Amino acid sequence: MSRDACFTWPIRVYYEDTDAGGVVYHAQYLKFLERARTEWLRAAGIEQDRLLEEHGVVFAVTRADVRYRRAARFNEALTVTVVPEKTGRARLAFTQTIVRTDRPDEPLITAEVEVACVEVPRFRARPIPEFLVETLKL
Repeated sequence: MSRDACFTWPIRVYYEDTDAGGVVYHAQYLKFLERARTEWLRAAGIEQDRLLEEHGVVFAVTRADVRYRRAARFNEALTVTVVPEKTGRARLAFTQTIVRTDRPDEPLITAEVEVACVEVPRFRARPIPEFLVETLKL
């Protein structure tokens, strides 16, 4: 994985993701963004449950700035992107987008998300473990 690399993850809109108007409910987009960040880690060989068990840390969202541009609808195929940037010893920032797979130049959502590496059970920020920095090439 490289800081400059754009990771993509496909998502299908299910009925449960939509509101009464048949469009994706605004909070579902946050779930889509989260799933893509999880799959980005998994693609690098990092499982979050093992990160907790072996290193006692988790990532917690500290900021999410989401711009809703267009609505997605039931059964559409979407693509979620993840572009990471290390912003400090304990924080990572991500630029993320959600697009219709067949229209990648028309963002539905653009987001800036920041996470902190948190030590469990104290829930205090701590430096990102060095092996993660090396693995993720941050």
